[in-house]
Amino acid sequence: MGDFISRHKQEWDELAALLQRGRRSAKRLSPDEKHRLDVLYRRATVHLSQVQTRTTDAQLVGYLNSLTAAAHSLIYLPPREPALRGLWRFLSEGFARSIARQWRFHAVSLGLMLAGALLAYFAGSHDPLALYALMPPGDPRVPGTPKEQLLEILRSGRDTGDGGKFLFASFLFSHNFKVGLLSMALGVLAAVPTALLILYNGMIMGAFVAVHHQAGIDSEMWAWILPHGVTELGAILLCGGIGLQLGWAVISPGERTRGEALKRTAPEVGRTAGGAGVMLIFAALIESYLRQSHLPTWARLSFAAASGLFWIAYIASGFVYERAAKRRLADDFDQPERASVRFGHES
Repeated sequence: MGDFISRHKQEWDELAALLQRGRRSAKRLSPDEKHRLDVLYRRATVHLSQVQTRTTDAQLVGYLNSLTAAAHSLIYLPPREPALRGLWRFLSEGFARSIARQWRFHAVSLGLMLAGALLAYFAGSHDPLALYALMPPGDPRVPGTPKEQLLEILRSGRDTGDGGKFLFASFLFSHNFKVGLLSMALGVLAAVPTALLILYNGMIMGAFVAVHHQAGIDSEMWAWILPHGVTELGAILLCGGIGLQLGWAVISPGERTRGEALKRTAPEVGRTAGGAGVMLIFAALIESYLRQSHLPTWARLSFAAASGLFWIAYIASGFVYERAAKRRLADDFDQPERASVRFGHES
């Protein structure tokens, strides 16, 4: 074994030196050094296999094992990037791609909410008692409420100071976060409670619209809901889609156990949940500051339209990014030499 060590120690030392140089960033290495690192890594893995079968020298085995593990991480694992850059990459691309990958669950969530809203709206239009049953207890906005009183509620809070609006934004985020979290968590119960919760939230929305429509308040009502509602309801729908995704992992785990299926779903769920949380923060700020401002109706509706166009374009970009990523993967599969050692490039 002494001869074996003396023959290969120079290569191990060279590999260790290259690892030391490239530890902080693979960009420190030249193309020739990267190629040399790849060659030395493959040789070291062979040496490790030989040592494990020919000797009981635990110290040598441990040294070669740590050496090859470090080389593997440098060659094949994506490089660490600054936290702010990673956050920007997630917000600009990663979140949208996560939505695109699981779009079917989010589409079902949207369908459930729309079904609930339409059901409550038409039911309330034919039977006012249905609206009494659907509106939250104690809410003064019920069928027969005078138009002036409804308008007064819609316009309340506009003279609140910045401190009060900030506290209100905190309360709104906390409330909406609980609703979103509940929609996600209940998904593990085969998604049945999640589906019912989404349906119920849609029914509350439909009842709210019906009450104001019957009073002849349409444009101002939509100007009150939509500026924050586009983002807020979008986040709630995504949380519902997460719950449905978790429920599907429980219902149809395939060849895995249900626990394994849920674990496999966790990374995607975490990405979508993180993005939905950011949406809820912005929705709370919009609801507190913009909704309770003196902006005219047309300005509020314009903001809502701009928000809707932004989210449509953002989600569409996720499909574009996903399609491009699949195309690159197919090209790499057809031409394996292009996917050998990328050193810091996405594989």
